[in-house]
Amino acid sequence: MNLEVNSLTELNSLAKALFNFAGEDKVFIFEGEMGAGKTTFIKVLCEELGVKDVVSSPTFSIVNEYAAGNSIIYHFDFYRIRDIREAYDIGYEEYFYSGHICLIEWPERVEEILPEHYVRVEIKVLSPDKRAFTFSKNYL
Repeated sequence: MNLEVNSLTELNSLAKALFNFAGEDKVFIFEGEMGAGKTTFIKVLCEELGVKDVVSSPTFSIVNEYAAGNSIIYHFDFYRIRDIREAYDIGYEEYFYSGHICLIEWPERVEEILPEHYVRVEIKVLSPDKRAFTFSKNYL
């Protein structure tokens, strides 16, 4: 699925489209260059899911946990990971296979441990205010 947005105000409808596309899938990976809007979109996704906490990139902690009603959302940022062992050390399996929503930034740094099923969100910068989003499903 390919969609374009011209402003931040369009991200809420894009979030709804992503959840409709995902169906029962709970693991989402976000790909895009630095500054493409991965964290900004994740903030909107969390808002759509009912998160009341402040959503911020877990760049130094690797994972943030947010409450959304009776559910939990895990937000990962693997940008600063130096070695795959860091992902093992945080117990990635408990998160990825928890049945809760996982939002993963910089997944290419941990590609070898990603689950077999996930939704890929690719973000391309078209101009300062315009982004192209591509949603696809990965089933190995």
